[in-house]
Amino acid sequence: MDALEVLQPGAFTTIQDMGRYGFQKYGVSISGAMDKFALRISNILVGNSEEEAAIEITLIGPKLLALQDLIIAFAGADLSPQINGHSVPNWCSLAIQKGDIISFGKPKNGCRAYIALAGGIDFPLVMGSRSIHTRSQLGGRGRALAKGDIIKIRDTKRGSDDRIINRSLPPDDIPLYTNNCQVRVILGPQSEYFTRAGINTFLNSEYEITSHADRMGYRLKGPKIEHKAGADILTDATPPGSIQVPGDGMPIILLADAQTTGGYTKIAVVISLDQSLLAQAKPGDKIKFVRVTLGEAHRLLKEAEEKILKIKKLFN
Repeated sequence: MDALEVLQPGAFTTIQDMGRYGFQKYGVSISGAMDKFALRISNILVGNSEEEAAIEITLIGPKLLALQDLIIAFAGADLSPQINGHSVPNWCSLAIQKGDIISFGKPKNGCRAYIALAGGIDFPLVMGSRSIHTRSQLGGRGRALAKGDIIKIRDTKRGSDDRIINRSLPPDDIPLYTNNCQVRVILGPQSEYFTRAGINTFLNSEYEITSHADRMGYRLKGPKIEHKAGADILTDATPPGSIQVPGDGMPIILLADAQTTGGYTKIAVVISLDQSLLAQAKPGDKIKFVRVTLGEAHRLLKEAEEKILKIKKLFN
């Protein structure tokens, strides 16, 4: 069923789910939502499976026309969501009527917002995912949403279930997005390619996100990280969150749409939990890296999953 028409696309608006797994060995990026926590919560609020696709919005939101009565939820960055020009809450589900206009005002915090539709977005499955990856032109028409595009929903019954209206995330569970991020990392896999001074610089300095920042990754600027010798290695895998350091000593954080392999030394990898935090950072924001162990990363991930399970139980 036709659900929304794109009147204005915004800065960069795509459809994203949890990602395209199992194809990295063929050079296919994982893609998927940059902020997976916000995606999952938006879907929980409208009664969907948390892995459903949603609309991902970057900084400047789109203008969308409702083609049917719908139940939607906003989550992630507060980009001042509005219905017919009136402000509506973030991290909350609400009913809208046919003919209503979804729009956004001035960004208040964060970088990426999500709109989930009750009933799930009906979008082509490509390699098991509905995510759009623009660089390889995978998903949908292989591009960001454009004026005139129609977004459909699959389950029209779910879209009219009054029991899922006015669900809201408890205030204590709402993430805080600031201009200064502490990002936890595990050193390696090539940390031995850096001098002790280089690793100390990496862990004790502040870096700024440059204008070269998108879904593929963030280039940072700050104190130079020293290698023992050269920055090049035999090309190997680049998991999400990899922090490459090329010859200029400036780190590059690889994110959702990143390539699957690379030939620069990787000093560390951002833990999966904090990759969602990075999704809400933007050019000019500052980052400090904090070292954790693999065991600590596992514990943090377990706690985060328990938190999401607790949130789900609130609405069952």
